[in-house]
Amino acid sequence: MKKTMMIIGICGLTALTACQNDMAREDIYPESGNTINVNTEREELYQQNKDARRISEDFGYTRHQRSPIMGENVSANHYASLNRERVADIIGKYCTEVPNVDDVSTLVTSEEVLIVYETDSENRFETADQVKKMAMSVVPRWYHVYVTDNTNLRKNVENYASVDSDSTNVEYGLNKLIKQMVSSSPQGRKMSNGENANGEAQGEMNDDRDKDDLGEETKDRNMQ
Repeated sequence: MKKTMMIIGICGLTALTACQNDMAREDIYPESGNTINVNTEREELYQQNKDARRISEDFGYTRHQRSPIMGENVSANHYASLNRERVADIIGKYCTEVPNVDDVSTLVTSEEVLIVYETDSENRFETADQVKKMAMSVVPRWYHVYVTDNTNLRKNVENYASVDSDSTNVEYGLNKLIKQMVSSSPQGRKMSNGENANGEAQGEMNDDRDKDDLGEETKDRNMQ
């Protein structure tokens, strides 16, 4: 009788321990919440190497609809989540793929992309056009892109790395820097009949930077 009771007690203790261990795992590795699912994290980590080729072959598809609530303004929510640091990183990597382009510095603001790059290209105009189009392919279409192969301006661009759009006189300083970039380097071809080489529509440019599109392109070609 005593042996039977001891066996039953041991079995009960083992079952209780196993149950507690399962509960602990659930507390540590939930599917959602503030804690980390180790298995999921490992999968995401190793996908970068193990499944990189498969992922790159996958199509991407999403579907979005406007809010059904009358008067609700949610159109700008997705713009606010734009990771400018990540966008700058992608643009910089893309630009290093352009022939004869090296050492690319990229600044992304709320509506502009400023790129400084080093090049030994014999055709500065064509190189500028390719660099600009690389950036245009990444950012939303309302962005304006300015490029320069004048590496003396690199430090000027880097100075804005820790600045945000609410900083005092930031717009004035950026406009001044953009004028230096445009005046010292070719910007490539016009983006369209209604836009200049930087993607600015007529009337969108600052008055002191407003130029005739045809004259600007001719000037750019002369910088080759």
